[in-house]
Amino acid sequence: MRTGLLANPSMFVLGRPGLGKSTVVRRMALGLSGYGVHPLIFGDLKPDYADLIRAIGGQVISLGRGRGNLNVLDPGESLQAATRLTGGARHRLLADIHGRRLHMVSALVTILRSAPPTDREETILSAALNVLDDRHTGRGAPVLGDLVQVIKDAPESVRSVALDRGDITRYRDITENLEASLTALLVDGRLGGTFARPTTEAMKLDRPVCFDISGIDDSEVLLQAAALLSCWSYGFGAVSAAHALADAGLEPQRNYFLVMDELWRVLQAGRGLVDRVNALTRLDRQRGVGLAMITHSIDDLLALPTEEDRTKAKGFVERAGMVICAGLPPAEMPQLSQVVELTEAERRLLVDWSTPPAWDGVSGRRADPPGLGNFLIKVGSRPGIPLHVDLTAAELEVNNTNKRWNK
Repeated sequence: MRTGLLANPSMFVLGRPGLGKSTVVRRMALGLSGYGVHPLIFGDLKPDYADLIRAIGGQVISLGRGRGNLNVLDPGESLQAATRLTGGARHRLLADIHGRRLHMVSALVTILRSAPPTDREETILSAALNVLDDRHTGRGAPVLGDLVQVIKDAPESVRSVALDRGDITRYRDITENLEASLTALLVDGRLGGTFARPTTEAMKLDRPVCFDISGIDDSEVLLQAAALLSCWSYGFGAVSAAHALADAGLEPQRNYFLVMDELWRVLQAGRGLVDRVNALTRLDRQRGVGLAMITHSIDDLLALPTEEDRTKAKGFVERAGMVICAGLPPAEMPQLSQVVELTEAERRLLVDWSTPPAWDGVSGRRADPPGLGNFLIKVGSRPGIPLHVDLTAAELEVNNTNKRWNK
């Protein structure tokens, strides 16, 4: 950014598992923290980042069944920030809060159904959230159960957008499926009620933060996707609030490095979730805010069910300020070349780095993969910059998720 090489401070990281994608991002997070940039890890599934965040004095928030809750209707510090603002700044922040909560509730419904809510259902949700805010002024953050109650109560403003034509029976028929989906989020079902209870621990914006969701088992695919989306929504909203306060001169300007790992888990959880991710991540491109999105391969994006979703998902890569590639298989090259301009030498390099590890007969164990720690940085059509990451002694303790690095 200082040299003007990047159009925006964002990157997309691709590579086969086990080659060090998380390690190179941890290295960036650690280096940036030394310059006063706060790393924010919006959903750590393994965990890959929790030890690092603790080591640099950050906050680790645990979420999952029996571990902690994140109320998707809780605007966190955003609402408090809005009360400190005036005029257009306050109006814009309140509109942002409303939009993020609407998108988040719609996303949870999408995950449950594997399909997005209808246009009418989204309009009903928007109107119901407005009623909910009026009811809960000065009473703390509402929860999803309160939203369901608003829809059941059928206030006039909600009935109007539902187009029930003055017939309450018609209204009940129109809202039945939406009410059923929201009710399913309240009980210990597939999503465990984790997002329908009061937030266990609020996020702080004056230090690094990691949302640790490693307690969610890999078999709970939908719950993992919902947790990632909820963390992203909550975190991006908090950063927007911090910017609004800084712009008004009420807080110091803070810089953040935002990490969104395992992107593919969310995108493949239901049709239409690409739009949700796109809406949640649209921060103002202000100086000092960096964004990293991480997934295994372009195939993760092209495996989406509709052409529309596939095109939008590829846009995440195309719009990134830079793309960092670890080893990738030969079959990945045609798809990757559609969104990243690669020379023949660069393609061969990435394929060579993807070679599986051999057996070391001397040590009696599997040898390190040839591409372990190797990466290619691409910025636009410029020649790629190959590099190798070696960990310093100080980093070994917070990078022990992969013992092969600890030598």
